[in-house]
Amino acid sequence: MIGFHLARQRGGAWRYYRVDIAYNLFGEYSVQRKWGLRGRHGALGGSHRTAWFSNLRDACLAAERWQKRAMRRGYARLAREPGHNELTVI
Repeated sequence: MIGFHLARQRGGAWRYYRVDIAYNLFGEYSVQRKWGLRGRHGALGGSHRTAWFSNLRDACLAAERWQKRAMRRGYARLAREPGHNELTVI
């Protein structure tokens, strides 16, 4: 699975935006987007959408488009620092 994590702080609350590209057993690629308040999971914590593509190129282009859109809205990329388990804004 290929993916990236984004986050932003607004009004004291951290929000997350996650995009993952996955391949399934039927030969299709999916782009899964998840977003919501950090620290909450399930129906109360966020939303998700899945889009299906017949090839990896189209899936990557869609994921890149959604990443750029989120970054225009104030989200920043997250990364793991070596030796740490938590994600940090880069």
